[in-house]
Amino acid sequence: MIFVGEGALLRRAVTHAATRGHPVDLVCSVDPLDAAAADAPHLAGVDVNAHAATLARACSDGIVWSLNNRQIFREPLLRADGLRIVNIHNGLLPRHRGLPSVAVLFALLHGDTEYGATVHEVDAGIDTGPVLAEHRFPIGPEDRYHQVMLRGIRACQALFEEILPAVTAGTARPARAAAAAEPSAYYGLRALDRIDTYRDHPAYPRATDLGPFAAHAPEVARALSRPPSPRPSRRRSGG
Repeated sequence: MIFVGEGALLRRAVTHAATRGHPVDLVCSVDPLDAAAADAPHLAGVDVNAHAATLARACSDGIVWSLNNRQIFREPLLRADGLRIVNIHNGLLPRHRGLPSVAVLFALLHGDTEYGATVHEVDAGIDTGPVLAEHRFPIGPEDRYHQVMLRGIRACQALFEEILPAVTAGTARPARAAAAAEPSAYYGLRALDRIDTYRDHPAYPRATDLGPFAAHAPEVARALSRPPSPRPSRRRSGG
């Protein structure tokens, strides 16, 4: 199997798979140390899609894992023969598609009462593939950004360890179709352009309390540090 992503979540997944005796054929990430626990080859490619042939040749079981991965899988990797790409997403799908760092912010601002992690197959859309499993947890009325984000990361790790045996055995199947009644939303960097409109929202202080994640979500931190846009003054009609 091949791993694509970055950070502690990727490294823990690689370590877990290796200690369970699964073949780790290649790790695609920025840091070569991500592959060290499995004594696996490392590929430091900027665009994993440019290395589709390399991944197809290297993968011994046809499974590509995506964890804490900001790259979008595209052709020809998506149609590479024999590869099944499985993503562990920090957020509930389709409600929290896109960047988790942005999705958590708006989940709190929108008053969502649940968050979690989702494992799904990757298709040509962004976080739109068939859902294989999910792990939900409640958002409390006083929960802050950094608390929800941390619980989401832990849910991702637990979900990977839970689904790993079924995916490797080929028995993991879609758990449900994306129900029409389930709201769908996408949170990319452009969503941060709307943050000014929430500055007076009662949940704004806890939704923007990044805590230690400020260093891991620099785009969000920059958006929150921008001075408020000037509000247009109201003209007084003459008497």
